[in-house]
Amino acid sequence: MIWNREMECIDRESLRQLQLGRLRETLHRVYDKVPFYRQRFDAAGVRPDDLQTLEDIGKFPFTTKTDLRDQYPFGLFAVPKKELVRLHASSGTTGKPVVGGYTWGDLERWTEQVARIAAMAGVTSDDTAQIAFTYGLFTGGFGLHYGLEKVGCAIVPASGGNTQRQIMLMQDFETSVLVCTPSYALHMAEEARAMGIDPTQLPLRVGLFGSEPWSEGMRREIQNAWGIRAFDNYGLTELGGPGVAGECLHADGLHILEDCFLAEVIDPETGEPVADGCEGELVFTTLTKEGFPVIRYRTKDISCLDRRPCPCGRTLTRMRRVTGRTDDMLIVRGVNVFPSQIESVLMEISGVAPHYLLVVDRQGYLDTLEVQVELAEERFVDNYRELEALTTAIRERLKSVLSVSAKVRLVEPRSLERSPGKAKRVLDRRPKD
Repeated sequence: MIWNREMECIDRESLRQLQLGRLRETLHRVYDKVPFYRQRFDAAGVRPDDLQTLEDIGKFPFTTKTDLRDQYPFGLFAVPKKELVRLHASSGTTGKPVVGGYTWGDLERWTEQVARIAAMAGVTSDDTAQIAFTYGLFTGGFGLHYGLEKVGCAIVPASGGNTQRQIMLMQDFETSVLVCTPSYALHMAEEARAMGIDPTQLPLRVGLFGSEPWSEGMRREIQNAWGIRAFDNYGLTELGGPGVAGECLHADGLHILEDCFLAEVIDPETGEPVADGCEGELVFTTLTKEGFPVIRYRTKDISCLDRRPCPCGRTLTRMRRVTGRTDDMLIVRGVNVFPSQIESVLMEISGVAPHYLLVVDRQGYLDTLEVQVELAEERFVDNYRELEALTTAIRERLKSVLSVSAKVRLVEPRSLERSPGKAKRVLDRRPKD
């Protein structure tokens, strides 16, 4: 199902003209209404009228999370506070949160965007959608709620946590669509089995998962555990929440809603654009936001762009699913290590569960990396030789992929911490310099 055929199947030249007009309007709006952007543009020696083509966006300065936090709470809003009807914010676990403001028009467009993303994954008005994202300042719960409601779904606003109750509701309400983080979806399946319930026998058929990077291996684990199709969707508070991009039924990249967002991929070191298909840092500019427009926001998410036609018929550029973040990168003995690399290895090895923790420490002057990974229930045995062989296989495969040695520690099933939100994958014990 294509929710908005006019925008999702638009020819590329018409889309470029639409983007250019909206981008010009946005640049003028922030220059006139947001002192931060006026000062930043002036310092860079650029004016909104300097934008003649989409490629000219490269003349304008980036916006970073530090910029957003420095303008806390309302310094980047482009409308008077009385015109805002809702405020959301990031978790703010490492400093001031990023605050997003929404006008009525913003909320209407946000709802429409999420409806489009849900329809891409095959969600219809016949579905019952259970939202296991936390409701509150976090954008995920409310964003998916209203978008799925617009599609016509019956909504179960379960919120996060209380996993056994979640399973009960899925049984009793015949939930067919699950919305949560991918790691929590695996935990829910694990809990269902512990309750004597076969997850594959529930009416669930579609999962809409986001809020944290996840691998193709984890997708297979989720789909096998639940007997469903699992789809990725992308968004962040700085861009208004979910509804930036999502997967269609072909699941070969996430279609970016380019009538609402201008996407770039840059080299995170130089800030220069990279060619389509080459990996780099995602950068987004909002094209339709009234309350909180953002120019060239550096997401720190790692991806690449694919402008080839999709068999689904949509002409929108696709972004590869996010594999990690530039600030998630660990440097261990001079080698760049991403948690997503380790997850991909673990997902290929039989006998371990998709739950792991990376512990980085320092002994003397040398960094150490320990990978704690849970054994699968069926492999939790006392056969020392069998466990030693499994440990060796994981350690050798990790060294081959990472080019750095890691200690592998097998732990009991269900012993690592679970969370209804983003999974904690890294514990860095190294002293701060």
